[in-house]
Amino acid sequence: MIVEVEANPNCESGFFGRFKELGPARPVVHIRLYDRQSSGEWCAVTGWSDDTAQPCCPAVARPVEDSGAGITYLVSGGIFGLRFRPLDLEEAWSIESPNQWGEPYVAVADTRDLRFEDLSKNAV
Repeated sequence: MIVEVEANPNCESGFFGRFKELGPARPVVHIRLYDRQSSGEWCAVTGWSDDTAQPCCPAVARPVEDSGAGITYLVSGGIFGLRFRPLDLEEAWSIESPNQWGEPYVAVADTRDLRFEDLSKNAV
């Protein structure tokens, strides 16, 4: 699989990478990040696209082969990457918000740091 993210206002640096998929992609809605707090911080996540009217798109995680770690979970989104906000922050997704930030992609070692979308809630 190929992940391509253009340099954009959501994340300044673009990214192009090839990964060996080991399983299917699953929609993810929360991720625990360790960048701002060493104990981890749960964040909402969405994919970010180049559609200015509707920039949100699905964020997905899939197992991939990692030469250094064995199996890792690659979280990716739209052509403009991923967008994050702290879970306790209730505001709309916005590129203008100083409380939100973007990344091209994230690699997660443990699925306990991911919360997948509950597909059963959509059942009729």
